[in-house]
Amino acid sequence: MKAVIMAGGEGTRLRPLTANQPKPMLAMANRPMMEHIVDLLRSHGFDEIVVTVAFMANAVRTYFGDGSEFGVRMVYATEETPLGTAGSVRNAMDELGERFLVISGDVLTDIDLGKVLAFHEERGALATIALKSMENPLEFGIVITKEDGQIERFLEKPTWGQVFSDTVNTGIYVLEPEVFDFIPAGRAVDFSSEVFPAILESNRPLYGYVAKCYWEDVGNLDAYLRAHYDILDGKVHLEVSEFGFEVRPGVWLGEGAELDPEAKVDGPALIGVNCRVGAGAHLAEYCVLGANVRVGPNADIQRSVVHDNAYLAAGVRLRGSVLGRACDLRQGVQCDEGVVLGDECFVGAHASIRNGVKVYPFKTVETGAIINSSIVWESRGARTIFGREGVRGLANVDVSPELAVRLCMAYASTLPKGSMIVTSRDSSRAARVLKRAVMVGANAAGIDVEDLEVAPVPVTRYHVRATSALGGVSVRLASDDRQSVLMRFFDEHGIDIDEVTQKKIERVYYREEFRRALAGEIGDIGFPSRTIDTYAADLMDTVEVRAIRKAHFKVVLDYAYGTASFVMPNVLAKLGAEVLAVNPFAATAGATGYDPERHASGVAALVRASRANLGAVIDPDGEHLTLVDDSGKVLSDDQALLALLSLVLHRTPDARVALPVAVSRVAEEMARKAGAELVWTKLSTAHLMEIASEPGMDFAASQSGGFIFPRFLPAYDAVAAFVHLLSLLAGTVGSAAVGSEPEVCSLSAVVRDLPPVHIAYEAVVTPWDQKGMLMRQIVERSATRDLLLVDGVKILDPNGWILVVPDPEEPLTHVWAEDMSDSRAKAKAQDYAVRLRQMLR
Repeated sequence: MKAVIMAGGEGTRLRPLTANQPKPMLAMANRPMMEHIVDLLRSHGFDEIVVTVAFMANAVRTYFGDGSEFGVRMVYATEETPLGTAGSVRNAMDELGERFLVISGDVLTDIDLGKVLAFHEERGALATIALKSMENPLEFGIVITKEDGQIERFLEKPTWGQVFSDTVNTGIYVLEPEVFDFIPAGRAVDFSSEVFPAILESNRPLYGYVAKCYWEDVGNLDAYLRAHYDILDGKVHLEVSEFGFEVRPGVWLGEGAELDPEAKVDGPALIGVNCRVGAGAHLAEYCVLGANVRVGPNADIQRSVVHDNAYLAAGVRLRGSVLGRACDLRQGVQCDEGVVLGDECFVGAHASIRNGVKVYPFKTVETGAIINSSIVWESRGARTIFGREGVRGLANVDVSPELAVRLCMAYASTLPKGSMIVTSRDSSRAARVLKRAVMVGANAAGIDVEDLEVAPVPVTRYHVRATSALGGVSVRLASDDRQSVLMRFFDEHGIDIDEVTQKKIERVYYREEFRRALAGEIGDIGFPSRTIDTYAADLMDTVEVRAIRKAHFKVVLDYAYGTASFVMPNVLAKLGAEVLAVNPFAATAGATGYDPERHASGVAALVRASRANLGAVIDPDGEHLTLVDDSGKVLSDDQALLALLSLVLHRTPDARVALPVAVSRVAEEMARKAGAELVWTKLSTAHLMEIASEPGMDFAASQSGGFIFPRFLPAYDAVAAFVHLLSLLAGTVGSAAVGSEPEVCSLSAVVRDLPPVHIAYEAVVTPWDQKGMLMRQIVERSATRDLLLVDGVKILDPNGWILVVPDPEEPLTHVWAEDMSDSRAKAKAQDYAVRLRQMLR
C-alpha cells in the first residue's frame, strides 16, 4: 500500500513560527513534525509515500529528498493553486492506482494504522475515516456514527449549539481508488465538506473507526507547547532513541551536549545535540532545547521550547515561551507566558516581553524595552474579537480608537474598493470618538462612508438596505454596562454579519493584511439629509394609515432618552394618535441610567391615569420594546411576544413566523391552530435575523423584547413594531378590505386570552474541555426520545420540553424546561441540571 502525506499547510495560527517555513517542517521534539509521520508510516509497512506540497514546497523537498535517508521512497505532487484536501490528493491520482492511506504531515499521533486498515477491510468500505474523541471538538469536523461504525452525519467546525458528539475527524483516511469519482477536477475540493457527504448521499459504504490513541492537531501555539509536554510525559509513543541518551528518567541529552556541573536540570527535559548549559543555569520542568543552543550562566528556563542555534545570555528568564531558530537574547531578558519569537530575532539586554506577545522573524527589540503588544512581520495568531452582539469592551480601554481604526480597516478590506458603508452612533462622547475612528479606518481602505451621525440602530439598518451600501457599523454604549461600548457590524441587507464574515474580518485583523488605498483612492464621507423622512414614509407604506387614524389611539411613549426620539415624532404625526411623550430627547446621562422596569412602571402609572389605549418603552438604541396594556399592566417579554404573535396569526392568513427554539410550546400550538408555518431558530440574534430575511416571512421575535416585521425591515425595530401593533389592534394589516371599518381591539383583551407559560431556567458550570463530552452523552442518552437539534439539544415530551445549550462565551451550559405548571417546570429544570452535573467528570 501507498500512503499520501498532505504537507501543503501554511500553519497560519502557528505564526510567527511558520512565517518562513511550512507547518510540516516545524520542529517537534527537535525533528520536523512530518518526520514523525514518516516514522509512523514506515513502522506500519508503508514504504512508498506520495507527498502533496504547496506552501514553501522546496523546504519539504530539500529536507526529505527521495526519502531513501528515511527508509522510504518519496515522490511529490505540487499544487500550483490551492486545491483543498481532496483536490491535492486527486492531483497525485496517477500514483494511486490501488488502495491508499491519507494522513496529514503536520499532526502528532501514534495511531495504530494496522487496526484502521483491518477495520476498513473488514467493513468492505469505500472510505474509512479515523476518528478520535476530543474534549473540545469546536475546531474540528464532528462525525456521528452508528454502533458498527457506519457514518450517519458530518458537521464541519460547529458552534457549541451544534455539538452533538465529541468524535472528530483526524484527517487520516483509508481510501479505495473509486473515491476519485467523487472528487471533481480543476478546482478546490475538501474531503470533509464535499467528498464524504457525497459518498454518504450515494449510499456507498463510508465508515468511521474510533481510535484509542494519541492525536494532536497542533493547531495553535498553546497546542504546540502542550504537544511537547505530552511527548516528555510519554503520553505519545515516538522513536525515543532519536532524542539522545536518557541520563536519568525523563531527561534526554543529545550527542555532544555539555552541562556545567553547577547547572541544574529538573526534567522532564530534552537537550539537543551540541548544546551548552552554563554554570548556575536552571532548566525546570518541560524544557526542550534544539541543536547548538547556548544557555548562559544563571539563566532560568521553565516550560519552554528553544529551537536550533539560539543564544541565551546570562540571567535570561523564560516562562512558557517558544523561541525560533537562531534567536539572540542578551543578558537579563525576560519572556513571560505565551511569548513567541520568530526566527533570528534579537532582543537587547534587560528587555521585558510581556504575556502573549508575538515577535515576528528578523525583528529587533531594543535594550531595556518593555514590549506589551506584538511586533508583527506578516500575520498573527487568531483569537475571538466578536461576541454575541458584536465587538464589546470598556470604552477607550478594551475598545480603543486604535482598535476601532484597525478593525474597521479589516472590515473594509473584505469589501470591494470604492464601495460604501453606513455609520451611526448614540449621543455619547465615547461612541462619537470611536465612530470617527471607524470612519477613518474605512476611508483608509478605500471605502466611502455615509454618516447618519446620531441615529437609532434600526434607521441605520434601513439606510443600508435602502441604498447601495454593502454594510454598516453602529457604535453605542452597551445597554447593561454604560462604561462599555458595543460596535455592531451589518451586512448589505442591514442585518448582523454572520459568523463566517466575523472570522474573515478577524483573520485580516490579526494578519494585518489591510488594504491601504492610494492617496487618490481614499474614501469620502457623506451626510445624507432625509433618511428619517424616507424611513417614516416607507414604514407607512407597510400599514394601513387611514385605519390607524380612525382608531384615535391614545398612547404613552417613553423614549428613554434614546435616539428613537429623533424618529418617532415624524412617524406619529402621520398616524393621528394622541401621544403623551416621556423623556422625549436624546441625552447620554439619562440613557446611561436606563432601567427597563423603572421606566415601564412610570409608563404604567401614566396609562392608568390618562386612560390610554396602551403604553410602551423604547430602549435607548431603538431596538427593543416593553409594552403596557390599557389596564396599566406591564407585559413580560414572553407575554408581549405571544400577544403580537396572536395578533399576527389572527390578521395574516397562512402566516410564516420565526421564533427562537427556547420559546414556549404555546406559540407552536397557536401557529398550528392558525394554519401558520413556524420556523425555529437558534438563540442568536444574527440567526433569527437571517431566517427573518427569507422570502414570505411575516413575523419574528426574540425573548428579550425584540420584534421583527420583515416586510419592512428583517431586524429588531421598536418603532416599526409599535406602529405594526397599532395597525394590528386597529384590525388591519395589508389584507384588510379598502374602505372597511377598523375592528379595534384592546391589548388587555389579547393578553387575557393567552394561555399561561411555565418555563424554568438553570445554569450548569461546565469546563470548556467537557462541553463536547456532555453534549454527546445527552444525545446518546436521549436517542429514543424526540429531539430537536436547532441550537443545542431540545428533548420533547408530552408535557413540554427540556433545552440544553452550551454557552459560546462562558464555561456554562444553559438548561430551560417547560411543563404544565411553574413548580413542575422548575423541578424538571433542576432535575436535569443535577443529571448534567453528574455527567461531568
